[in-house]
Amino acid sequence: MTASSAITSFGRVGLLYGGTSSEREISLMSGEAVHRAMLDLGIEVVAIDAGEDLLQLLPTHNLDLVFIALHGPGGEDGTLQGALEYLGIPYTGSGVLASALAMDKLRCKQMWQGIGLPTADFAVLDEQSNWPQIMQRLGGKAMVKPACEGSSIGMSRAETPEQLQQAWAEAARFAATVIAEPLMEGDEYTVAILGDQVLPSIRIEASEVFYDYQAKYFSDETQYFCPSGLTAERESELRELSMSAFKTVGCSGWGRVDVMVDNQGLFQLLEVNTVPGMTGHSLVPMAAQAAGLDFQQLVQAILQEAV
Repeated sequence: MTASSAITSFGRVGLLYGGTSSEREISLMSGEAVHRAMLDLGIEVVAIDAGEDLLQLLPTHNLDLVFIALHGPGGEDGTLQGALEYLGIPYTGSGVLASALAMDKLRCKQMWQGIGLPTADFAVLDEQSNWPQIMQRLGGKAMVKPACEGSSIGMSRAETPEQLQQAWAEAARFAATVIAEPLMEGDEYTVAILGDQVLPSIRIEASEVFYDYQAKYFSDETQYFCPSGLTAERESELRELSMSAFKTVGCSGWGRVDVMVDNQGLFQLLEVNTVPGMTGHSLVPMAAQAAGLDFQQLVQAILQEAV
């Protein structure tokens, strides 16, 4: 199939972006970049800032395909995917179950543990938690995060029982379920997946305390290394682990797997992102570039996976 015939086969594409989640700001930036790429490719696209009336609007646009650029709850957690399934509209990325499971860090980690994939130990926090005991169990330093948010929203680190309780209170503003993991201070990597292709890994060095929301999307001091500097053997190990994590969750189309190195030098899975960012600071476009795909080609490939 030629490039032009592939684009024609997409038909009328709805680009869903913005939304109402705490990641709206990032989704607007992703949507703007993807929209521009689609127009440059000559794709017939309808850009839709997804509001509360989205389900009423969708059938009126006569869409043949949907590109999901909505991050976080309401776009990345399986609810939108279920609605599109009901309406019979194909869409980019993972299906209902995989999207829901990947968004829920607690249950995703429980599944990985159950099948023997490496992911750090964790504790579920609530107002009755024994903060000193949990702090000791996690090694004296912890990273606290809402179980169902992305972009590091609501995350913070703790080094005392008092800080752990404060971090839980902050994370609980964003999600009912909050987890804490041992603080891993090794290198952080991210691995993009496009169809059955694992793109080159990226090593992240944040100047902040950790790779937080500001460091991800707005800091010019965060450094990215692609190639990541791993040996061929370690790169192969990371690729295989990332694809296993992606496939066992049931993900498809495209996505990104985040991994850290623990204090023993072992890779530990953090999470899977089923609708990664597509902004100027985003990592999937960076990995695609290293693999020889420019931004327009990446957008076209994501759409092709959906078709």
